[in-house]
Amino acid sequence: MHYWLMKSEPGTFSIDALARKGSEPWDGVRNYQARNFMRDGMRVGDGVLFYHSNCAVPGVAGLAEVASAAYPDPSQFQPRNPHYDPDSPRDAPRWWLVDVRFVRKLDQIIALDTLKADARLGDFALTRRGNRLSVLPVSAAQWRIILSHEKDSA
Repeated sequence: MHYWLMKSEPGTFSIDALARKGSEPWDGVRNYQARNFMRDGMRVGDGVLFYHSNCAVPGVAGLAEVASAAYPDPSQFQPRNPHYDPDSPRDAPRWWLVDVRFVRKLDQIIALDTLKADARLGDFALTRRGNRLSVLPVSAAQWRIILSHEKDSA
């Protein structure tokens, strides 16, 4: 089993929206490294830290899991979709996604500031200066450390 952190702006798609829907395709990712994580690294059942970004208190808002194998992101073929990619051929799609299933919402967000202050996380991709990826790998140890802050924030 692998672990991941997936970022979403809560004004666009929040942990509450995922809870209402139950499962949702993680579409619109247009970064090759993030795409590769989804296409090549993610497996059904992998754990996901659902992270709210670009908001008053960025941080881990809930837990989800990978609910499907990777498949071509249909938005790349839809001319009226903001994620349309006219250079992506249907027979060799450029962009891939996975479905993500809601597990649970945290009682309180585990804030980015809390994560930055925890030296136990080591070289954590989320806290690296200049990192803008929306999909990141998380080690099993980092997963446990991050979730250990849940009781601290309650």
